[in-house]
Amino acid sequence: MGKNDFLTPKAIANRIKAKGLQKLRWYCQMCQKQCRDENGFKCHCMSESHQRQMQVFGQNPNRIVDGYSEEFERAFMEHMRRSHRFSRVAATVVYNEYIADRHHIHMNSTQWATLTEFVKYLGRTGQCKVEETPKGWFMTYIDRDSETLFKERLKNKRLRSDAAEEEKQEREIMKQIERAEQFIPKSQEPNETLKLQREEKPSGDGKVAFSLGSGGNGESSKPNNVLGPLSEEDVPEKKSTKNRPEPSKGSVLADLMKEQEKAKEKLNRKDYWLCEGIIVKVMSKALAEKGYYKQKGVVIKVVDKYVGEIKMLDSGHVLRVDQEELETVIPQIGGLVRIVNGAYRGSNARLVSIDKENYCAKVQIEKGIYEGRVLRAVAYEDFCKVMQ
Repeated sequence: MGKNDFLTPKAIANRIKAKGLQKLRWYCQMCQKQCRDENGFKCHCMSESHQRQMQVFGQNPNRIVDGYSEEFERAFMEHMRRSHRFSRVAATVVYNEYIADRHHIHMNSTQWATLTEFVKYLGRTGQCKVEETPKGWFMTYIDRDSETLFKERLKNKRLRSDAAEEEKQEREIMKQIERAEQFIPKSQEPNETLKLQREEKPSGDGKVAFSLGSGGNGESSKPNNVLGPLSEEDVPEKKSTKNRPEPSKGSVLADLMKEQEKAKEKLNRKDYWLCEGIIVKVMSKALAEKGYYKQKGVVIKVVDKYVGEIKMLDSGHVLRVDQEELETVIPQIGGLVRIVNGAYRGSNARLVSIDKENYCAKVQIEKGIYEGRVLRAVAYEDFCKVMQ
């Protein structure tokens, strides 16, 4: 067995020592060689193979540095897309995960000297949303994938079509109300089909009565009593419509409004209610150990309709929580709320009063086609405080 054979004890010991990450400053990117200590790195720099690589680098240094920079950026963003596509995460966390691979492109061979410079570069180029906090730099991946953009366009198109359909339905209902108002008469007078037009007294004791009725049907009417006074049975009863219920304008409008409310309620009542920009309370007991139980946060993104990315108001941390473990927040009287479920889903309103006994509230819609409309009984779970 040779001195430098693969299975010699020395070779095995060297591989065990080299296993895992070594210090970055003792890595040569041109030769792709990791040295274990300063003496080894110094010996490597004096070697003939390293000198040849340095001669190649000296011929066109900018092209080689740009190539390493592009590889580093592509690999880093690929890891970001796969591991933290929908979350806000610290830049140091992503970098430590990236360099876990021994054969990654090292940052000292790129145009960026520090991680901060690279993070700022990603923010300038629009690849990530970056923000500086007291705890360091945080990054959020901006998804520009063609499939994701296509789904987003389909979603926006569907939302616009739903809004247009609802507005069209509202106009149709208003036209029906206007037509109903035109056909309802202002007053109705009772019609009398039989009127006693003339009564005369002859010289005798008997009364002669002439009664004219509608005889258009050609039937023979009851003979009149000419020789004697008319009895109560012989006098035809007057038809009156005084006791007949008359359709009022208010009742018709109320019925139309009720039908409209039922149609909107059926259309907009969903089993999901999360939307961006509202403040919610985390009710997950599984997160109690980390201090998030009953803490408030704002919804910054909705994933698959039922899951929300919540940015906590106190710590600034971003959590991904299912809507079953969230609760709506009720502001003070006069605060701005958003109706998250029911007939007026998506409308912004002002909180007017709270009915604690019935667990509902009275709100007034602020903008849109329903501006100024007052909703007297909106359940607590159907509206939520808006982040201002």
